[in-house]
Amino acid sequence: MQSLYIAGAGSGSGKSVAILGFMEFLSAIYGRVGFFRPIVNHHIDEDNLTSLIRARYALPFPPEMLYGCTAQLASELVASGHYDELLKLILNKFKVLEEKCDIVLCAGTDFDGLVPSLEFDFNADLANNFGCTIVVVIKGFNRSPEETLNALQLAHESMLNRGGDLLATIVNGVNPEYVDLVRRRARDVVPTNETVYVFPAVPTLAQPTIGEITKALAAECLYGEREGLNQVVKNYRVAAMEIPGFLNYIADGCLIIVPGDRSDIILASLVADVSASFPRVAGLILTGGLKPADNVRRLIDGLRRNKVSIFSVPTDTFTTTLAISKIESTILPGDERKLAAALGVFESNVDIKDLQQRVSSHQATRITPLMFEYELIHRAKSQRQHIVLPEGTDERILRAAEILTLRDVADLTLLGNPDKIQRRIAELGLHLDQISIIDPVTSPKRDQYSAIYYERRKHKGISMQMAHDALADVSYFGTLMVAIGEADGMVSGAIHTTQHTIRPAFEIIRTRPNTQLVSSVFFMCLADRVLVYGDCAVNPNPNAEQLADIALASADTAAAFGIEPRIAMLSYSTGSSGVGEDVERVRQAVQIARQRRPELKLDGPIQYDAAVDMGVARSKMPESEVAGVATVFIFPDLNTGNNTYKAVQRSAGAVAIGPVLQGLNKPVNDLSRGCTVTDIVNTVAITAIQAQQAKTHSGNSAA
Repeated sequence: MQSLYIAGAGSGSGKSVAILGFMEFLSAIYGRVGFFRPIVNHHIDEDNLTSLIRARYALPFPPEMLYGCTAQLASELVASGHYDELLKLILNKFKVLEEKCDIVLCAGTDFDGLVPSLEFDFNADLANNFGCTIVVVIKGFNRSPEETLNALQLAHESMLNRGGDLLATIVNGVNPEYVDLVRRRARDVVPTNETVYVFPAVPTLAQPTIGEITKALAAECLYGEREGLNQVVKNYRVAAMEIPGFLNYIADGCLIIVPGDRSDIILASLVADVSASFPRVAGLILTGGLKPADNVRRLIDGLRRNKVSIFSVPTDTFTTTLAISKIESTILPGDERKLAAALGVFESNVDIKDLQQRVSSHQATRITPLMFEYELIHRAKSQRQHIVLPEGTDERILRAAEILTLRDVADLTLLGNPDKIQRRIAELGLHLDQISIIDPVTSPKRDQYSAIYYERRKHKGISMQMAHDALADVSYFGTLMVAIGEADGMVSGAIHTTQHTIRPAFEIIRTRPNTQLVSSVFFMCLADRVLVYGDCAVNPNPNAEQLADIALASADTAAAFGIEPRIAMLSYSTGSSGVGEDVERVRQAVQIARQRRPELKLDGPIQYDAAVDMGVARSKMPESEVAGVATVFIFPDLNTGNNTYKAVQRSAGAVAIGPVLQGLNKPVNDLSRGCTVTDIVNTVAITAIQAQQAKTHSGNSAA
């Protein structure tokens, strides 16, 4: 089930109403509902909304699981240029909670932790990387219908431009006189298939209570009962006049702000509260850290009836008044009146049955690079595999090995001269004490591996001596480890060429049954999605049958790594518009692939722009399930594929993970010689997952 992310489109949107409404709705449907705040201003225990949700819905999780990080840490990471690290930190904590829940409701930031102008984009990035569907809350308070609708249109466009998966938009706090007008005109602002809910302003929710104000000020309670904390503050008055003038300014539900030594104002406020001819006073805030004189306190203590709460703060009157003016209304635990008002406005303006159907049917349609990377590491760790790395002296390999070891991703073996590798490890200051290192030249298993290699290749005319010589090579030695099950997979290519890496695999491991050829894909990690490109590394000029095989293998690889396969068979023309030998070969490949796997979403011939751009797709292939939304791209030949992936990698700043080989009995994967440490980590994780799948497939076949 896809989790939900509720994001305000700006400060003061009142998104707590939406959050409470959704929590109430989800808790009635799902057994285990989680709640998560990406950023909290202070400690999680001091977050009002989290405390309210935990108390009302009896969440069984410790507070530390319910948030990503503090606003201070987030600001430091953003200021130091580590935005992606911030996203990864929060994503990791969210995923830990999500694993224990049926669905998680995320409450976006409050526009007071990061740079406010960036927070809407930040929330969209988080929602995308969490894989959440988004509910945007628009501020309607104190806005005209035109201002409200402009804000709705701007937020809607901004969310779609960020690639957000939008479930609904809520316009909150609209003047009741304008609600029907805003509902009607909202249909002209957003597409007809988008859902917009309009909530009228409710005075009870817009005004803070005594409890909210005193908590925000960390005020000391001198007098008052718990019930008084839920008293709504309709306005506030600074008392500086003598009593006759002051009494003229008392209004119903007002908060009196006065220096603590003004006993006359304090006593006048108490008398006014019990008088039938004066409005009720909500409470008093005594400033300057001053307390009433002892005899005045004795007088107050002796009153038979006093419902006025009195609090003391250390700040002066001006500073206190300024702080109170900035306090926005929220809902504290125990405030049943506000809680009922919030749920009432939600349930009165949302079609719950329709919403339930929308939530149940809504599924994520894309996977972001951070999601992809997280899932790689998580899945690899779930069933640790043994991966051999033949290039044990390379600095990038060693740094990646340390990361993989620290994160418990896989068991590793390095190949090469142990003395040289250990010296390099020491020079780099790495901690790889537990890692296995094997020298193929001196290994006692070299003779055993040579004999196996000889038996598998003697029909090609090799001798035992040739086999023995070959096993001094790290690529052949590592491949034999995989072939006989002493390792589950191999990753190489940081130093060696692609041919050096994959030739032993072709000779020794060979292809899976019913697979015509080995091919490859690259996982192309763009800013907001991950695409699959094949074949960009192995087959120079595939025929129609081979192109179909590459397409089907690439679809399976995409699905295995959480990417919904929508396959575009690329050519220089789209549909039936082009003629020529090359386009005809793609057209035949489409027919073959459809015959073999009719359930797949696959189309072609199609040009790249029609495959990725919905506007172009509507004009060129309007009926296609693939055009405009393709995720798997099959290039007609190696020349096109290799150049395209490198062009996208360099020009669009994409991260290219691969080539990932597909079709082998056991996984061996190649690295680019320009690979980074992160590339190696991700490729090892991919290889480990392929090894898991190979074992599962082998077990099923045996059964």
